[in-house]
Amino acid sequence: MTTKIWHPFTQHGLGEPIPQIAKAEGALLYTEAGREIIDAISSWWVQTHGHCNPKIVAAIQEQSARLDQIIFAGWTHEPAQQLAEGLSEFLPSGLDHIFFSDSGSTAVEVALKMALGFWHNEGHSRNRILVMDHSYHGDTIGAMSIGARGVFNNAYAPLLFDVGSIPFPEQGSEQATLDALTVFCADPDDPPAALIVEPLILGAGGMKVYSPDILAEMHRICAQHDVLFIADEVMTGWGRTGTVFASEQAGITPDIMCMAKGLTGGVIPLAVTAASAPIYDAHFSQDRAKTFFHSSSFTANPIACAAANANLQIWRDEPVQQRIDHIIQCHSDFADQLRQQHNISAVRQCGTILAFEIDDAGGNYMSALGPELLRFFTDHDVLLRPLGNVVYIMPPYCITDDQLFSVYKIIQEAIDHFA
Repeated sequence: MTTKIWHPFTQHGLGEPIPQIAKAEGALLYTEAGREIIDAISSWWVQTHGHCNPKIVAAIQEQSARLDQIIFAGWTHEPAQQLAEGLSEFLPSGLDHIFFSDSGSTAVEVALKMALGFWHNEGHSRNRILVMDHSYHGDTIGAMSIGARGVFNNAYAPLLFDVGSIPFPEQGSEQATLDALTVFCADPDDPPAALIVEPLILGAGGMKVYSPDILAEMHRICAQHDVLFIADEVMTGWGRTGTVFASEQAGITPDIMCMAKGLTGGVIPLAVTAASAPIYDAHFSQDRAKTFFHSSSFTANPIACAAANANLQIWRDEPVQQRIDHIIQCHSDFADQLRQQHNISAVRQCGTILAFEIDDAGGNYMSALGPELLRFFTDHDVLLRPLGNVVYIMPPYCITDDQLFSVYKIIQEAIDHFA
């Protein structure tokens, strides 16, 4: 019997074709047959500088010939030390303690454990985590527990822990979100341990956007009531929202910040959970029982750290922000065109992310329109993966104007086709 690949988020029973990619460069993917496909979602939000960036590739090649892997529990190496020091140039001031892991989900798990460990080691019984409706933080147990409940995790409900949920701050009803957060935070009988949010834009929850002012106010309420604030910047980090980190736009420093995806330029898995001094200090002790008990076999893998260091150097040396700003302007112009169309609604933009909804009775992730759109885009040599009837663009920053305008053109053809 031949073994078969089981692909993520793929219903193999539908028999949908799965293209095989042979190579990639910049914003382009190539099949074995030579088809050229524009990667308009950065291969699931990870690529920032483009596929096979020569500087990152060179760093990986050089490091793999010197030191490929070493236990990180009680040992260290230069690429990790260089990366920890380099991150201080980019992180909000005060996030001085760097904990490495290997994916966005695990970065979130680490953040939750840090928050609960903080209160436990401080001698307080504070266990409740607060979340925002429609959130998505990953597919491990803790990350699923703090994400929106529904089709993604119904089958695993017995594994998940309870959380407190505040409504998403829809435009015009933001005060309801802030009021709900205040009620949770001010509860003297069950004070929360932490609030975790995706800053400015929710990813898999539908690319829902809210303002920096609301993010800042949520942070203020948490600080007022000594509730830890966790920013999940796994998707929003490294320029996606227009600044290196979305938290910058609200002028806040979270107590804990999660990052992955673009940390290595999207080339190789690596994640960081950055913590403030009080979080670290609560675990710093002569008492071994207060140790932060978390690790994975490939924590701070030297090759991955070398890729991340090359990514930081690209941000230092190249006009990355100009590339981002140009995409933002192009998206803005296209958004104006979308708003003029009768079958399009909820056009929204957050930095280099542009999203809109094609009017559809289903109107959610399980909408039948989603697979049809996916097939249409694939047939027209564009990698776009709609969230139900929500179409979004999140390109790598190296995308050319010709490539980006081709994406817009195919999207317009899809709108006309499904109108």
